[in-house]
Amino acid sequence: MFYTIAELNQMSQDEFVTALGAVFEDTPAIAYRTWYQRPFTDVTQLHQQMVAVVNAMSWEEQLALIKAHPDLGSKAKMAEASVKEQTGIGLNRLNLEEYQHFQILNQAYQDKFGFPFIVAVRNHTKTSIIEAFERRLQNSAEVEMQEAIAQINQIAQFRLFDLLHQ
Repeated sequence: MFYTIAELNQMSQDEFVTALGAVFEDTPAIAYRTWYQRPFTDVTQLHQQMVAVVNAMSWEEQLALIKAHPDLGSKAKMAEASVKEQTGIGLNRLNLEEYQHFQILNQAYQDKFGFPFIVAVRNHTKTSIIEAFERRLQNSAEVEMQEAIAQINQIAQFRLFDLLHQ
């Protein structure tokens, strides 16, 4: 379903959360909190307000948001938007060698940081994701948590633009 900013501005909180609750993976509380910032002038302002909500979240809430995301190239159940995003660059069609490489990288990342590797896949190819994995495995946990939140905010922006008519 597609929405206009005017429609979103007129929605009840429940309707707003139903419409935008999946923008941030399995974290409808972000849409719930953002509703209070209405009215929005455009999708960019809406996204900025949602990012402000994420930035105001506690460390524990941010960690839960990160952990709500699936591993890349995984066959695990994931949100519809994640399925589309991963399918868009062929992560659903990995050959056995690619699949095993992604699983090794996912596990190394999870072992080091305690949360899944997050990247806005629409900005990448399979090759550039592997390069990002290898580069980001060198980061500290603090830097990587900040990077994960930045990537989540980018993913949310893509999802918002998919849902809204300009």
